[in-house]
Amino acid sequence: MKWLLSLHLFNLPPFLFCHYHLLFFSVYPCHAWPSCVHPDRPEPLDLHLGMFLPTLLNQATPEQMDRFFMPAWNLEIIGTYAQTEMGHGTHLRGLETTATYDPATQEFVLNSPTVSSIKWWPGGLGKTSNHAIVLAQLYTQGNCHGLHAFIVPIRDMSTHKPLPGIVVGDIGPKFGFNEVDNGFLKLENVRIPRENMLMKYAKVEPDGSYLKPPSAKLTYGTMVFVRSMIVVVSARALAKSCTIAIRYSAVRHQSEMRPGEPEPQIIDYQTQQYKLFPLLAMAYAFNFVGQYMNQTYHRITGDINQGDFSELPELHALSAGLKAFTTWETNSAIEVCRMSCGGHGYSRSSALPDIYVEFTPTCTYEGENTVMMLQTARYLVKSYRQAKEGRQLSGIVSYLNEAEHRRVQPQPVAARPTVVDINDLASLVEVYKLRAAILVELAAKSIQQELQRRKSQEDAWNNSAIDLVRASDAHCHYVVVKLFTDKLGEVGDTAIHSVLSTLALLYALHGITKNSGDFLQAGLINPPQVLQISGRIKELLSQLRPNAVALVDAFDINDRKLNSVLGRYDGNVYENMFEWARRSPLNSTEVHESFHKYLKPLRSKL
Repeated sequence: MKWLLSLHLFNLPPFLFCHYHLLFFSVYPCHAWPSCVHPDRPEPLDLHLGMFLPTLLNQATPEQMDRFFMPAWNLEIIGTYAQTEMGHGTHLRGLETTATYDPATQEFVLNSPTVSSIKWWPGGLGKTSNHAIVLAQLYTQGNCHGLHAFIVPIRDMSTHKPLPGIVVGDIGPKFGFNEVDNGFLKLENVRIPRENMLMKYAKVEPDGSYLKPPSAKLTYGTMVFVRSMIVVVSARALAKSCTIAIRYSAVRHQSEMRPGEPEPQIIDYQTQQYKLFPLLAMAYAFNFVGQYMNQTYHRITGDINQGDFSELPELHALSAGLKAFTTWETNSAIEVCRMSCGGHGYSRSSALPDIYVEFTPTCTYEGENTVMMLQTARYLVKSYRQAKEGRQLSGIVSYLNEAEHRRVQPQPVAARPTVVDINDLASLVEVYKLRAAILVELAAKSIQQELQRRKSQEDAWNNSAIDLVRASDAHCHYVVVKLFTDKLGEVGDTAIHSVLSTLALLYALHGITKNSGDFLQAGLINPPQVLQISGRIKELLSQLRPNAVALVDAFDINDRKLNSVLGRYDGNVYENMFEWARRSPLNSTEVHESFHKYLKPLRSKL
């Protein structure tokens, strides 16, 4: 088994082999891959590295690994992951592509039965890939068994021309990702061997008999993996954006704070600090959450490989919710960083426009964020009902077991004394936990009230969807605050512990001010404390100011990876901005050809 030998050479167990492409190159030496692969930009091979190979590792049998893995490792097979269709994305059960088993030939026949069933968006599909892992509805012996994964050759290995029955191409220009050939795939009676269905868990026997997997969610394992990695990608994109904006804010001098004195650094303005320092705190928080998700994914994957599927539902819910929470927050934060750089932030020399364009699709790919929050909410409501029935919950939702949180409505502010200490992180974690528990309960009660009005389950769910998303958001916010606080316990250095504690406190308090209505309505804080929190945040901004640049330097993003004139480590912004502008293609000649072609003839006619 050469594929196992390859993993052994890198001293990594199989489940640690592939990370989403930003992580991939932090684990593997770059010389192992062609120079066309760039670790910090979208690339046509991203889905080959980030989804095709991990799906093989997670869902292929040993025999299938022998057949497909080494050719894929050596880039003889270049794969993509064809799940999304023109008419369906996040709603996986609605996917229409079919794979019908023919026992006479022991083949699957794949079809795109409608226009809306054409695979749409997979990266690398348009022109690069010669294979695709296709998600299709499995039909055998007259029954549909839901989505399963199939390895489908789409181009000739020698000529790279599309194979018979394959209609494939690029979907055209997009908002960004111009380097990636996102493609379409139409399947017209495409036959593949029975052995091309990934059968580590579910199986189709030669006679067409179907053996179901231990868990239906195993088919979605690659998505859970990528969603977990997107949390890491969020942290990295936010760290880059904060690095650029905070470094530039230390370089840029503007206006007069006091008449007759030199123009101050814009980072000394409280409003600039209020824009950027909470985002810096959030970047650290997301970094620790990303580490947690990475460890949790690999731990649970190890359990799954040993036959223990008990934690898979929680992993699915947690990865969906945190994917949505971190990408929404980061997407907004990148734009705040851009605007905090003034007009120069709009220039591509800042790198912020590119960071935004490359990051913003994370809010919709691998699961549209609102739907992701609703999936997390489904798990939370189910867990809440189990707790109410007396079952003991474990894991991150164990707080729903605490009986004192079960109330039909939030208590009025005066109903009980507020005991939160706004300077104590443990106390703040507690109020975030209480907020999450209360909002989960309110969402569950909303569904119950709808059912009592004789609404169907589906209508009751839809009519409670706003409450459900709020509950998921509160749950994820609690998880982030808790993990940030827990991480401080691992820091032994006193000075580092102090500054990280300041960041954690700022993140927690800023979150309360942004969601003060929830905390006030639940009686978790009182109005005077809202004012106290605002004052404390101002103090924390001042405390962080001397360390702000050092804190972004600690992300250790070198100038080549940052690729930003504004965020240069040496601070020589203006000289390099001028040189960057002079290298513009429009400046390659003193007089542009358009002058002779259009402007000069126009003048002669006037």
